[in-house]
Amino acid sequence: MTKSIVCMQHLSDGQQELIRAAAPDYTLTLGDSRNPDLELLSGAEIIIGWGKGVSDTLLRQGSPLRWVQAWSAGVEKLPLEAMHERGILLTNASGVHAEPITAVIFSFMLMFTRNMHTAIRNQQNRRWHSDGQESELTGKTAVIAGTGSIGSETARIAKAFRMKTIGVSRSGRPVDGFDEVFTTGQLKDSVSDADFIINTLPITDETQGIFDADIFSAAKQGAYYINIGRGATTNTDDLISALHSGQLAGAGLDVFEKEPLPEDHPLWGMEQVIMTPHCAGVTDRYADRVVDIFVENMKAYLQSGTPSLNLVDYSRQY
Repeated sequence: MTKSIVCMQHLSDGQQELIRAAAPDYTLTLGDSRNPDLELLSGAEIIIGWGKGVSDTLLRQGSPLRWVQAWSAGVEKLPLEAMHERGILLTNASGVHAEPITAVIFSFMLMFTRNMHTAIRNQQNRRWHSDGQESELTGKTAVIAGTGSIGSETARIAKAFRMKTIGVSRSGRPVDGFDEVFTTGQLKDSVSDADFIINTLPITDETQGIFDADIFSAAKQGAYYINIGRGATTNTDDLISALHSGQLAGAGLDVFEKEPLPEDHPLWGMEQVIMTPHCAGVTDRYADRVVDIFVENMKAYLQSGTPSLNLVDYSRQY
C-alpha cells in the first residue's frame, strides 16, 4: 500500500523530485496551509508544515500520522502536548535561518556602530552632518543568548571582526566560536561586559520574559540590545524604560510581544531603535534548505523509524 506525504507549502518541481527520490514508496501531494484539504490530510503518514484547523483531523484516534516536519524553527504554535501524547515525531527547521538572520544581526550592529541609521534620516532631510560618534566592531564584546545554529553562525562571523564572543545556553557547554559560554542562570552576570546583547532564544516556559528590567539594569551602560528570537522573551515595557534612561543605547528588533506592532506603539518613534517586521529569516533559499533537512530526515526515518536532524524534545519545547 502506498504511503502518503502531504506538504502544506509550495514546492518547486525540483524540490518535489528530491523528496520523491528520497521516498520512492510514498506519494507526495501539495496542500495549502491557508485552505487545508482535511480529507487529503486524514490519510497522511508524514506532514511537512502545518495549517489552521487541522489538529482534529491529524490528531484523531486512528490517524496514520507519524511525523511532522515543521516549516519553521519555532514550534510553540503547534499542539505540542497532544502531539506528544500521540507519540508523533516532530522535527523543526532549525538551521535554515542561520545565514539570513546572522546577516540581519550584523546589519543592526554595523548600523549602530557606524551611525548609518541616523545617516539615512539625514539623507532624507538633505542634511550633511555627523556627530563624530562613529565606532567599529573590532574589540567589542557580543553576548549571544542561544548557542544554536543562529548563535553559532553569529559568533563565527563576529570573529572575522575580531570581537569577543560570549554565549549563554541552557547547559553552558563550550561551543566552537565562543570564547566563553555561561548557563541561562548566569545571564545577568554575562551581560555586564556586553557591547551587544543578542537574543536568539526560542520561546519556552523558561524563556518567557527573561529579558527584563533585572537583566537590562545589569547590562553595561550604553550597550545595544538585538532581538531576532521571539518577542515574548522580552518585557517590552522594561526595554523601553532602559532605552529612555540611556542604560541601553539602542535596540535592533525583528520580533515583538504583539505582532504586527500597533501603529501607536512608542517603539515606532524612538530614533535609537531599528525595526524589521519579523522578516529576519526570510530568504529566497528558505524552501531549498527545509527540503534538504527533510530529505536527510527521510533517509534516517526509512532506516530507523526516527528522523536524524532537529528532532524536537517535547519536554524542552524545542
